[in-house]
Amino acid sequence: MAAPVDEPEVGRTLEMRVANITFMLDRLGRDCAPLQFLRELTQNSIEAVRESGKAEGEVVWDVDWNRYDLTGVYKLACIDTGVGMTGPEMLDYLNQLSSSIHQQSFEGNYGVGAKVAAATRNHAGMIYLSWKDGVGSMIHLWRDLATEKYGLQQIRWPDGSYHHWAHVTDDIKPDLIAEHGTMVILLGNSSDEDTMVAPKEAASPSRWVARYLNTRYFRFREGITVRAREGWENPRSNTDANVLRRITGQQDYLERHRESSGTLELTGADARWWILKDEPALTQNSGFIASSGHTAALYQGELYEVLTGRGGVARLQLFGVVFGYNRVVIYLEPRPAEGQTLTSNTARTHLLINDEPLPWAEWAAEFRERMPQDIKDLMDEVTAHSTGGDHKEAIKERLRQIRDLLRLSRYRRTRTGELTVDQDTVGGRPRASKDERTGGDGPSGRKGGRAGDVYALFLADEGAAGEEVLSGLDPDVRWVSAADGTRNPPDLEDRAAKYLPEENLILINGDFRVFEDMTSRWCKRYEHVSGARPVIEDVVREWFEQALIETVVGVHTLIGSPEWTMEDVKFAWSQESLTAAVMQRYHVDVAVRRTLGAKLGSLKDKAA
Repeated sequence: MAAPVDEPEVGRTLEMRVANITFMLDRLGRDCAPLQFLRELTQNSIEAVRESGKAEGEVVWDVDWNRYDLTGVYKLACIDTGVGMTGPEMLDYLNQLSSSIHQQSFEGNYGVGAKVAAATRNHAGMIYLSWKDGVGSMIHLWRDLATEKYGLQQIRWPDGSYHHWAHVTDDIKPDLIAEHGTMVILLGNSSDEDTMVAPKEAASPSRWVARYLNTRYFRFREGITVRAREGWENPRSNTDANVLRRITGQQDYLERHRESSGTLELTGADARWWILKDEPALTQNSGFIASSGHTAALYQGELYEVLTGRGGVARLQLFGVVFGYNRVVIYLEPRPAEGQTLTSNTARTHLLINDEPLPWAEWAAEFRERMPQDIKDLMDEVTAHSTGGDHKEAIKERLRQIRDLLRLSRYRRTRTGELTVDQDTVGGRPRASKDERTGGDGPSGRKGGRAGDVYALFLADEGAAGEEVLSGLDPDVRWVSAADGTRNPPDLEDRAAKYLPEENLILINGDFRVFEDMTSRWCKRYEHVSGARPVIEDVVREWFEQALIETVVGVHTLIGSPEWTMEDVKFAWSQESLTAAVMQRYHVDVAVRRTLGAKLGSLKDKAA
């Protein structure tokens, strides 16, 4: 009797494999931020401490002093007191793209971070030295110079055989590690590369590791101590200069330097905000932490999408913090609704709700509407010291005289025309840019009127007297200056102005050299008139202010035109475009001459 033949299992699937892992790794690495490897290796170390079951543990970014003593070359290393790995464990976990000693999940560890962020920036390799139960092992993950493929370099054992891992003695074990722990050494792209030198993208080059980790983490898990080496080029005996700085994350700094703080509950997120004290630490922190105004998203104790500098100023002003922004910090902590998922992208640079970017614009609009009173008071305090005349009514009156010029003519319908023209509008239906949402909203989410409808005429045969006004497009104007604290460099540095469409507000830089040069020109001509400078400065500002208002209002008329997307309109409102708008000076100079002649007397009279 013949033996029964086993039936094939139903539903068996041949698992998909990656044909070109090097291409995939390099492509994913391009999506990572330049310093992302600091986060990935730090987080691996924190999780290794947790896996050890110990209540306390350390993560230290230091020089590989053994290598330095042998070669004289500085190499950056990450050391932890975690659970450690055996040679076979490292072979399994570190030579597969999506594999990790820690539990993988969409919300937590993906098992790809360090391999993507670090290996792609260290072609010469990453040396892993790990001790588990007192036994040390080593592997070398690198990009093979001959094959240009990532993998584990072969190591020759004392008996002459070759393996992809090897045992090591305790002679090279860091003092920090006892029975368990790991040291990862970053070799860079060559054996003689100094990997302690900050990458060109890093802020605070002398403290770049501390700066990045402090601004990447909001806080560390209780019991975890993180430190980073500073002043490594000084003698090791100089403990005042060559030191390990404690990394705390942003929360500790913000709480110690806050004047006030709070949480505003928004739709789908909590906005945690701080007003920092006006103290030297605001600008004199030596660069190891973000000590002035900025924004970020907060998730699982980490900070994502951190914006400092000009980017931070722009986002804070989007949230309505127009003045005093250097002292305000806002972190948005998403609260996904039932059925929504909150994760980070694979490169861990952005947060995603249902695989979509965070709704920053919606949260900003809600924050503006419900601005905390403390922040309102701060802005009032800052602007209380500003000066400048009110030119609004005079400018409005002049613009009324040219209202017909501020309306754009229609596109003419032709049979051969390529544009789709609306019968009832001036410009026609606009082209949709790839980033625009449907719905016909203006740049701030408000419904835009018909293109070109700049003035509304409130006229009636009977009833109360009315006047002609700008139809919702009459922007407010504030002159700002570093001298009175309403502008904080580098914001608007060597730029004429910026327009905030959400606030319908033009901020004009009173320090801009074009305005100062025009003022100086006329001060010299009227040097014979005592006290002339304040009058001259006010007149100069009024005419440049009108030029900027006309530019902003004029660009508004382009909204809805078929050849102007909202992306184009925003570009026309950019700081560079507004600066270009005031670079023509002949007509302003003529207007200033005429106005000053009426106020201070004609220069012809002086010549006579």
